[in-house]
Amino acid sequence: MVLVIASRILGLIRQRILAHFFLPSELSLFFAAFRLPDLIFEVFVFGTFSSAFIPVFTKALNKGRKEAWEVASSVTNIGLIIFLIVGALIFIFAGHFYNFLAPGFSPAETQKIAFLTRVLFIAQGIFIISYVLTAVLESLRLFLVPALAPLFYNLGIIGGTYFLAPRLGLLGPAIGVLIGACLHLLIQLPLALKMGFKFKLGIRLTAGVKKIGRLALPRLIEVSFLQVSKTVELFLASLISASSYTYFTFGNSLQALPIGLFGTSIAKAALPTLSRLAGSINSFKKVLFTSLYQIVFLVLPIAAILIVLRIPLVRLLFGTDIFKWGDTLETGWVVSAFALGVAFQSASAVLVRGFYALHDTKTPVTISVITIILVIVSDFVLIKYFGLPVWGLALSSSLGSLLSFIILYKSMLSKLEVENFWESLKPVFKSLLASFVSGIVMYFLLKIFDRSVWVKRLSFLSGIEATKYIPFERFVLDTRYTINLLILTGLVCLAGIVVYIVTSIVLKSREIWYFADLIKKILANRKILKIPPQEPEVLT
Repeated sequence: MVLVIASRILGLIRQRILAHFFLPSELSLFFAAFRLPDLIFEVFVFGTFSSAFIPVFTKALNKGRKEAWEVASSVTNIGLIIFLIVGALIFIFAGHFYNFLAPGFSPAETQKIAFLTRVLFIAQGIFIISYVLTAVLESLRLFLVPALAPLFYNLGIIGGTYFLAPRLGLLGPAIGVLIGACLHLLIQLPLALKMGFKFKLGIRLTAGVKKIGRLALPRLIEVSFLQVSKTVELFLASLISASSYTYFTFGNSLQALPIGLFGTSIAKAALPTLSRLAGSINSFKKVLFTSLYQIVFLVLPIAAILIVLRIPLVRLLFGTDIFKWGDTLETGWVVSAFALGVAFQSASAVLVRGFYALHDTKTPVTISVITIILVIVSDFVLIKYFGLPVWGLALSSSLGSLLSFIILYKSMLSKLEVENFWESLKPVFKSLLASFVSGIVMYFLLKIFDRSVWVKRLSFLSGIEATKYIPFERFVLDTRYTINLLILTGLVCLAGIVVYIVTSIVLKSREIWYFADLIKKILANRKILKIPPQEPEVLT
């Protein structure tokens, strides 16, 4: 969990440094250049290793290390061959691809995107090898080094941007991506070699390799549709304005924080237990719903914070001399639109794992594909028909998350023969109500103690007879200064959390007592060692 948090924080620092060196309109070119490399990586690398490689490789290990290494080498070689073929096409036709994928950019901007894409794509070849090592080490139950790899990747980008951007422009962070990919590989390579990893040229289509292909196919279909959706977002964002894709990307990075910390983490932790209890429906239901309620309980107050404090947070994280107030407002709206869906995305993560534990991969993939298609349609309707700014894309994503959650949840209830839909959602409604109350309190506190709001809208309070002797001006903060903005944001967040906890207690939420007991157990296990009494000195 600590390394996950560190990786997410470094990701935000990376975005902050990019915002320091480049205008939003320039950053849109850099983020757009990632689209094709990310598409190839997600479909052919991550899609395979996340769903298929580890179980097959683990089974091969039980038969013997030689067979396991042959599987790993064959998969790596297949991945590199695909990389070389696709890479050749991208190197030749990148400009033509982006003329279609991002028509809102000028010809000169498109050529710059194409150039950056060619540089960034080299990193994908490194990632093919690196993610094989990640999967190998995790199969051997060695998790620390693979968890460190993303940290070094982010450090590479940060270093490349900081040291090279002043002289090389956008090529600086692109080189940083290459450095980060190399570090991602090199941090894992020594341990993999120590554990006996052997790479051989050549491809053996063993039963294990064929099984990886069969297992990966449903996931590949799902990931492919998801990448089409992300490409549509780039397409439409480029038509809105030159800076829109930067606003969208920054907003997306903020909403990904609670999903990664709580949704994905708890879902991953629950999967082994759910798999073990698949034969005992009552125990399975208890673990599944408990995990779901806990995720919602943790994520909803963060969603409220993102909605209410969107402007201060964006200003603190990305605000620079060249990231202007207008840029902050646009990004803030994207953050709040994304925040509407973070709880649904996080809850869906555990539901999907529940289906996997029941050996049902077809249902979540089908639901995901249907939802993605509807999101794509919604993107076009909201942007092209209603003419919404870029936050419309984020809103469409949140609506898709809501729809996906509802269908997944109802399908799971049907599978587990749970009839009372609304009764089962009682804990969710309690957390939703508590987060709403918390959000209202945070909103008014933010408005009352912000000097700019006080002067414009709330100064009438000092004219009320009952309050005229209260020196309100002493308590308001001039948030034009970073330290004041940081203090106000921190105090409002703290107040929101307290209100959320108190409201949850009033509503008799079980989750609040679960986490209270968990904290007590953690503190109780931290035993203070007593200093032993000093032994008397022996005089000689």
